[in-house]
Amino acid sequence: MKLELRGITKRFGSLVANDGISLTIEPGEIHALLGENGAGKSTLMNVLFGLYHADEGEILLDDEPVQFTGPGQAMAAGIGMVHQHFMLIPVFTVAENVMLGHEPSRFGIIDLAAARAKVREISAQFGFDIDPDAKVEDLPVGAQQRVEIVKALSREAKVLVLDEPTAVLTPQETDELMATMRNLAKAGTSIVFITHKLREVKAVADRITVIRLGKVVGDAKPGASTAELASMMVGRAVELTVEKGPANPGDPVFAVKNLTLLDPAGRVLLDDISFEIHAGEILAVAGVQGNGQTELTETIVGLRDHVRGSIKLHGEELVRADVRHVLEAGVGYVPEDRKKDGLVAEFTVAENLMLDRSYSGPFAKGVNIDFAHRDGFADAAIGEFDIRTQGAASPVVRLSGGNQQKVVLARELSRDLKLLVAAQPTRGVDVGSIEFIHERIVEVRDSGVPVLIISTELDEVLALADRIAVMYHGKIVDIVPPDTARERLGQLMAGVAA
Repeated sequence: MKLELRGITKRFGSLVANDGISLTIEPGEIHALLGENGAGKSTLMNVLFGLYHADEGEILLDDEPVQFTGPGQAMAAGIGMVHQHFMLIPVFTVAENVMLGHEPSRFGIIDLAAARAKVREISAQFGFDIDPDAKVEDLPVGAQQRVEIVKALSREAKVLVLDEPTAVLTPQETDELMATMRNLAKAGTSIVFITHKLREVKAVADRITVIRLGKVVGDAKPGASTAELASMMVGRAVELTVEKGPANPGDPVFAVKNLTLLDPAGRVLLDDISFEIHAGEILAVAGVQGNGQTELTETIVGLRDHVRGSIKLHGEELVRADVRHVLEAGVGYVPEDRKKDGLVAEFTVAENLMLDRSYSGPFAKGVNIDFAHRDGFADAAIGEFDIRTQGAASPVVRLSGGNQQKVVLARELSRDLKLLVAAQPTRGVDVGSIEFIHERIVEVRDSGVPVLIISTELDEVLALADRIAVMYHGKIVDIVPPDTARERLGQLMAGVAA
């Protein structure tokens, strides 16, 4: 099926998310839609899938205009979508999930046998090896994604949209997905591959359309260099490699020993974790999202209860210390969700830059805030960290994601640091800001401060790490050097121990 989008414009109030976007996906083509987070890729596909209504433009299937008022009409027309966050019911079986919403029946009774047969048929055709009677909650993430694809294909999708499909996959699962995409394309399915990952686009795409700030800025062939693609995404030349010399680690100054975390019901979230970080070293924690990384960082900074074990920084025990005490002990914390945990959206840039320190000097004199010091500090940070803002008095909500992250980074790196903990430090950040953030993290390491990075982006882990700790199901499976092969890291991320 040929899909064509002509002049699609979608507005949310004064924000133009899609600005006159036109593109064509040919039958049996893997067409990558490449762009930064917030570029408008997912909005465009949500318009295609009937979740949003375009303000301007039209959609054509095999040269015939169509209009969708909801996903049901899009699916009936042959469009399937696998969302970044899976739309599956965990306690249902594979077959039950696949047939949900268009249940086959015989004599008015749901025909579960027919659903099982459909799953087996599609699985056999594309080599998925999925048990139709398996509960979704018992399947690994890669298998759950294949269930989503089976669900779309069971409705005879001729165009399949994959929205950031590798975000929760190990390297091996990513390779399997790409093989699946190629097989689908050979069978005539058109695939729209939405992503911001250059390496994956080059590996699987037949054609690449780059979107920046809601507009198509150009098309490229997969043979284009990563530097070319990155500059199209950002609008300027960027350095994709992290410039860092070898580490010169000193003594181990941050030590986690036998750390165990329970939830209120007594379930183990972190299971007997132990590691050390030396002065002047970056330890990066790798793993698929949801394997305890969030719990680890929140436990270190004092946000979790029901903790056993030890966390020591320069010999000082931090287990059961409150957050203020941990920060005052010299810990800089970049949370994984800046909007929820790192910033107060309605506060100004200056106010956000002094969060957690407004109660004492140099930001306070007695019970009063020293506004002159605050504003001077903010102006200096805006310049040093290249924060693109109208000024220190501008609300932080008006900043782009990358500039919001720079505010968080500026605040945390301005502390008298003894440890930096940075969780997903470049999530939702443009390529240019990634370059800047990586440079600053390396500068912290080179100043002799131990650094703990938590990232689900394997490229980021490999670029920054002096050692890599891999987490799986709340445990550290192994700690390996940064030159460890991707294949081996993928095995560890899947729980295959050394």
